[in-house]
Amino acid sequence: MLLCALTAIAFSMLVGLGVWQLQRLAWKQGLTARIEQRMSEQPVTLTDARKTWEKTGDVEYLRLRFSGRFRHDGEAHYFTVINGKTGWRVISPLETGDGQIVMVDRGFVPAAKKAPGTRTQGQVKGEQTVIGLARAPGIKGTFSPETSLEKNNWFWRDLKGMAAQALPPGERSRVVPFFVEQEVSNIPGGWPRGGVTRVKLSNRHLQYAFTWFGLAAALVGVFVVHLRGRKRGQAFT
Repeated sequence: MLLCALTAIAFSMLVGLGVWQLQRLAWKQGLTARIEQRMSEQPVTLTDARKTWEKTGDVEYLRLRFSGRFRHDGEAHYFTVINGKTGWRVISPLETGDGQIVMVDRGFVPAAKKAPGTRTQGQVKGEQTVIGLARAPGIKGTFSPETSLEKNNWFWRDLKGMAAQALPPGERSRVVPFFVEQEVSNIPGGWPRGGVTRVKLSNRHLQYAFTWFGLAAALVGVFVVHLRGRKRGQAFT
């Protein structure tokens, strides 16, 4: 009787895990569809994106178009790995004509191009038009290395920290509450290289669901074999 109860509990748990993975699969597919839709739409204004943020808090992968001047002296370097190559994302404040400040992820540079002096052509001057994807600030992971302010090395997307490092206190309230990752554009000298937003989401939930359902089926099979063995043993006693 105890074995039956334990088997039933284990079976319910395994099936429940399989169903949960199917629910996660549906959620991930919906999220992917929403990202693809947003990336295919025409860019919205910075004002409209901020209204969406204030209303829903969700601007992920929303395309924006806005103009302003980069303040290159305040750029931050965010460690990344792209296509197996380590390097840095250059994140620079851009001030718009109406006084808003956007932390723009301009794109990837290899380690050899981390120092601004190695890519002076890319430190574009004058008013620039940026088209990019809105991204929410990051959350520090448990195992993320600590930021090195002296070396300007960042290991998570710390919007407040980067803004505090780049701007005087009186200007930080003008910072837009999300990053914008710039799309591919013609940058003099080729660096930073935009268009490196990660848009492919890992989706192995169907595989995981089959695994849990398979374990549940195997458990039932083992239990049935066990019962048959007991019946045979009783028949010969």
